[in-house]
Amino acid sequence: MAQDNFSRVTEFILMGLSDTQELQLLFFTFFLLAYAMVLLGNLLIIVTIRTDPKLSSPMYFLLCNLSFIDICYISVTTPRLLVAQLSGHKAISFENCVAQLFFLHFVGSSEMFLLTVMAFDRYTAICRPLHYTAIMARGACWALVSACWLGGFIHSIVQTVLVLRLPFCGPNTIHSYFCDVPPVVRLACADTALTEWLMASNSGLISLGCFLVLVASYALILAKVRAHLSQGHWKALSTCASHVVAVTLLFTPCIFTYLRPAGTSPSNRYVCVIYTILSPLMNPLIYTLRSSEMKESMRRLWKRCGAS
Repeated sequence: MAQDNFSRVTEFILMGLSDTQELQLLFFTFFLLAYAMVLLGNLLIIVTIRTDPKLSSPMYFLLCNLSFIDICYISVTTPRLLVAQLSGHKAISFENCVAQLFFLHFVGSSEMFLLTVMAFDRYTAICRPLHYTAIMARGACWALVSACWLGGFIHSIVQTVLVLRLPFCGPNTIHSYFCDVPPVVRLACADTALTEWLMASNSGLISLGCFLVLVASYALILAKVRAHLSQGHWKALSTCASHVVAVTLLFTPCIFTYLRPAGTSPSNRYVCVIYTILSPLMNPLIYTLRSSEMKESMRRLWKRCGAS
């Protein structure tokens, strides 16, 4: 049947996380608190790094960019969810659904690339300390961050174009609380086998590839630390431990979700909470609590605010 003969879907229905009113109230409270904590925590990190000259190293430059990405990332899905919980209006237009899908993959893949760059930064600092200043110069840091955003944009454009090429004639119920590639593709009125494999190769391999690079970086760091215990490298390894936690929260559910065709098995909307909510929520806590320099800078910022 030709695509023009389909009755085009103009909106989708987002089912959310639960149909039970008590659970909806619980989820609303959790998401609201999580969103507020992500905004406040990451804004505090950005202001602290930008106002303290002692935090001018490449590591904190990258951390500042990670905080900005986390604010953007959680803002793609959470405000729409909170409004839907309050109003009970679960419909989202086709255009807004595609826009949400685009920005989710744009910001999400940019964060994956940035976390990979941060692992490279730690590897360079620990394994090649004499060349660290030259390799991670400010110009190089800006170029790496720009490459992360460009890579995320290209990845997201590919995903979005593949979705837009599909016909949608109904049903229009998405069993999730936001628009993403796997649940949307399942609703297409066409054979999506090839499209699903292309999308899995795109998103899944990006997640897996970045994760393997990260694992290799940490393996090299661990080998370096074990060989030079007398040089005090354990402190540097402690900094990397927080990075490992952040990477695990983001990459593990993403690999589970995207490294398979969308129609091979049902989606798990609760798994999505890990990388859309918990990962941005934990990043400020992980990076500030593990860094004595960040905590000391925040104390100085607090004193300056109190004095003024």
